[in-house]
Amino acid sequence: MPLPSKKSSKRSNLPTLTNSADRFHALPKVELHLHLDCSLSYKLVKKLTPGISWQQYHRSFVAPPKCLDLADYIKRAVAGIELMQTKKNLVLVVEDLFEQLQKEHVIYTEIRFAPFEHIQLGLSAAEVVEVVNDSVESCVKNTGIEAGIILCTLRHYSADYSIDTAKLVNKFKGTRVVGFDIASDEAGYPIDNHVQAFEYASAKGLNCTVHAGEAKGPESVWESLEYFKPKRIGHGVRSVEDSQLISFLKEKGIHLEICATSNVQTNVFPEISDHSIDALYQQQVSLSINTDCRTISDVTLTSEYQLLEKTFGWKSQHFYRCNAEAIKHAFTSDQVKQQMLKKLEAGFRA
Repeated sequence: MPLPSKKSSKRSNLPTLTNSADRFHALPKVELHLHLDCSLSYKLVKKLTPGISWQQYHRSFVAPPKCLDLADYIKRAVAGIELMQTKKNLVLVVEDLFEQLQKEHVIYTEIRFAPFEHIQLGLSAAEVVEVVNDSVESCVKNTGIEAGIILCTLRHYSADYSIDTAKLVNKFKGTRVVGFDIASDEAGYPIDNHVQAFEYASAKGLNCTVHAGEAKGPESVWESLEYFKPKRIGHGVRSVEDSQLISFLKEKGIHLEICATSNVQTNVFPEISDHSIDALYQQQVSLSINTDCRTISDVTLTSEYQLLEKTFGWKSQHFYRCNAEAIKHAFTSDQVKQQMLKKLEAGFRA
């Protein structure tokens, strides 16, 4: 997908961008793979937990550059989830995330979380979804950032929890809730408890994405495609190990939501230079750039763009194509897609 040509009849009034951080920060961006409960800023946590030091926050909420595996990485989600058990705190977490997104010019996002993780103090899962949905709706109006919500079941959940999550997606159809996902420790649990939930989602015409091809290899992606029928794959980075799978992803238009720094932290790849994103891009697989967990990975989209530029020599046309592909595969209306593509083109021309 080519980068839109610049219109240079008049000199731009934009400030001169002196380095890659400035350039990438100014670009409009799209993020499809973003965990709400893993993206709490220190500013917010300090408000909710007065007296917490930066060191304490960093120790509890931020993962080291290299974890043992995915299960080790997601232990850092616990601290955020514990703070997200009341209506007030859920609203504050949503508002905090939108503040982060607005600062780096995100124009469209899909935010995901598992509602059954937030019922420890008496809220029902439906109440949790309602609060988050209403808060996202308010933030969309206040910031101009278009957004959807994806509800997650988790690998270790029972079949009942899983199908109840899918039913919540259907119940809230027509609101900001736009999709269904399965997350958590991919390597530690079989898919058996979740097949029925995805069959329900398929029967109801719900948009589905699936965490796969991260903690396990291409066989996990194949399994997810066969039994879950997703339109997108969360991560999917180990698909590069199977040429037949690459061909299938391209043929069926399956989009990969890639989170580069996260994949190195979870030991999918030893170093960023070993990451498959560039090989997948060169093979014309549809993919996008995402943070995954802004706090746990201590990243922004801007820093991810810088990393890919430094490591693989990516330029504006790479980032434009990734964002355009994200819009194409977003769980939203054609009208919103057209609006977001116009914003994207205008921003990259500038």
